[in-house]
Amino acid sequence: MPQPILIVLHQEGSTPGRIGQALQRRGYELDIRRPVLGEPLPKTLRAHAGAVIFGGPQSANDEHDYIRREIDWINVPLKENAPFLGVCLGAQQMVKTLGGQVRPHPEGCAEVGYYPLRATESGRRMMDWPGMVYQWHREGFDVPKEAELLASGDMFENQAFRFGTCAFGVQFHAELTLAMMHRWTVRGAARMDMPGAQRRRDHFEGRSVFDPDIRRWLEDFLDLWLSADPRRRAQAAE
Repeated sequence: MPQPILIVLHQEGSTPGRIGQALQRRGYELDIRRPVLGEPLPKTLRAHAGAVIFGGPQSANDEHDYIRREIDWINVPLKENAPFLGVCLGAQQMVKTLGGQVRPHPEGCAEVGYYPLRATESGRRMMDWPGMVYQWHREGFDVPKEAELLASGDMFENQAFRFGTCAFGVQFHAELTLAMMHRWTVRGAARMDMPGAQRRRDHFEGRSVFDPDIRRWLEDFLDLWLSADPRRRAQAAE
């Protein structure tokens, strides 16, 4: 059996969605931790095949102790060269770990719904990307030094980046299931009143059109992400 994947969530009722489902189909157990509830993070990832930090209503700029601990903890996978994926808040936390800035849109806009995505030359060399992705955020991030921009957008320019061999950050939510969309658009209905956000009806209409490409991208990305682990290659060579 492969080692488990560490999953970091930011609310009691949150789930890893399609990312968790896809990892389980590949034979990985999920080691789910919620630091917001006081659960600790491991001191090393030697017993894990990788780690994913998901999104949440918090900001990477918050002064909550658990947010600051998570930002510091990201140094563990980065130093051990273990597969790491930050999704939305998780990506912004990795940016903070690497010394970059996270800030709101200068005009107070939010991306809530489906928005265009353009792969950079580096991103296109890596894989095929969807043309539209699902977003739920009102802050964006700088690309840290030594990181490589993989995809960009219109309202928030920086959408995906890679640091080193197997650490990635993505602003968008490929993990979103239909049940999650229902839950987010009800509990977070106020976000859809922000400048730039889309109406609830547009979310569901967009899903019927854009979700197949996002699903394909996620499956391909997870295979690439896991296969990039230099620790696995070193073990295979022994």
